[in-house]
Amino acid sequence: MSSKITVGLVAISLMWFTACHKPRSSKSVSQKPDIDTTLITRGPEPKDTIAADTAAADTVAVVPDAGEPMRAVKVAEVDFDYLTAKSKFSFKSAKQDFDNTNVNIRMKKDSIIWLSVTGVGLEVARGIITRDSIVFMDKIHRDYFVFNYDQLSKQYNFDLNFDLLQSVIIGNMPFEMQENGRFVKENDFYVLKQAVDRLEVDNYIAEKNQKLSRLKATEVPTQNTFTLDYEDFRAVGGFLFPFISHINLNVLSKEQQKLETTMRLRHSKVELVNQSPGFPFNVPSSYKRKR
Repeated sequence: MSSKITVGLVAISLMWFTACHKPRSSKSVSQKPDIDTTLITRGPEPKDTIAADTAAADTVAVVPDAGEPMRAVKVAEVDFDYLTAKSKFSFKSAKQDFDNTNVNIRMKKDSIIWLSVTGVGLEVARGIITRDSIVFMDKIHRDYFVFNYDQLSKQYNFDLNFDLLQSVIIGNMPFEMQENGRFVKENDFYVLKQAVDRLEVDNYIAEKNQKLSRLKATEVPTQNTFTLDYEDFRAVGGFLFPFISHINLNVLSKEQQKLETTMRLRHSKVELVNQSPGFPFNVPSSYKRKR
């Protein structure tokens, strides 16, 4: 598999999380420049917009009436300014299958995700994800590509946004608690049931540590589902951080074929830091932009 495909799948695969619904809105964040870039060529904004399914757009999920409601539970979440991680990423679908790709991650909360893919001790690709764009360099083939979220959403037939990707990586709840959400008790878990646009969402909060341990979401019109399981919680900077994330996505394609995708993100080291680790990203002038 080429380095470009690998690094693209690492980012895009993690961003499948927004596949089943249209994001309500992005957070408004005041940011200082923090990316060491000398050349990032932005592509033109797409002229056409993503076609909306009128019937699906009019469908709104409701919180199912199941279980005995209880008081709200405070969920333990990770807070940080900057994060660095050494990780391995695995991915399997009908068309792709790779295991334990080495990925170094750097993050600035609510603003930047920086990825470096290495092989045989050398960096083969680098990517940077911001709130408005995604840029990747293939250092083997000396080319690069630039996408905004609208372009990717159209190409992969699902909607993407930055906030949900960040939540998947760090193990926090991807959707804020809402007035219509309610907690019920199921075995060793407090389950927060939510209705988010067209999604019915169950957040399984472990009774023993009050961490999000599993998330299950179902899109009402299509019954597309995904589950996200967190494991191997370790203390990092005073917070419990999941060192393993298992992801399973089941969706219907445009051709009405069932497609299953599984992913695993396994961290070997995670640090929460107060100072910027740096986000170097320079596209050499000799690199060609791929369309």
